[in-house]
Amino acid sequence: MSTDQPQEENENTPVEAGDQGAPLSSESTELHDSAEGNVEGVVASTDGETAETAETTEDVPQLTLGSGAESDESADIEEKEYVQPTIRGRIDKFGTAIGTGRRKTSVARVRVKDGNGKFTVNGREMKDFFCIERDQKMVMDPVVAVGEQGKIDIWVRVNGGGITGQTGAVVLGIARALQAKNESYHPTLAEGGFLTRDDRMVERKKYGLAKARKSFQFSKR
Repeated sequence: MSTDQPQEENENTPVEAGDQGAPLSSESTELHDSAEGNVEGVVASTDGETAETAETTEDVPQLTLGSGAESDESADIEEKEYVQPTIRGRIDKFGTAIGTGRRKTSVARVRVKDGNGKFTVNGREMKDFFCIERDQKMVMDPVVAVGEQGKIDIWVRVNGGGITGQTGAVVLGIARALQAKNESYHPTLAEGGFLTRDDRMVERKKYGLAKARKSFQFSKR
């Protein structure tokens, strides 16, 4: 009797689905087939995406940097129209270049003609009228910039304002007269800033203040 009991226990033990030799159920086979189908779909979708990306990369034009781009830029520069500079001065019937300069409240009327470098301001020599070396250099800067020192005579009549304002007015007047004398001087004079009118003025005094901004001393009592 004792020998038959183990055999009955072995017969009653259930067989696991994952054991070797045991047949798979229909549900497990369906799950296996669906998983394989999903994997095949993912692989197909990735293949399609790679093909689409390859097509898009083929459609994009390749940009190359070379002589072609440089030639296009040079062509655009050549196509730009030449802008005629504005001439503020004039030439009178005697061939003298005339220019008018202003700075603050000063006005300078300048005449330039071919000569040997004579510079007269209000009937006096330039160095006698402008005693400060800085002012002497400033009024000669436009002439030196275009290389006309010692080749022209300059006659100036200036009035109004102080020494600083008169110096700025003379510089602008000389630059405009030189521009009228020779239009090719325009780039050099413009680059040096000699043709720019300095429009800074003294700010007016305000009512209730000592000056334009300065106020009187405050007294609490």
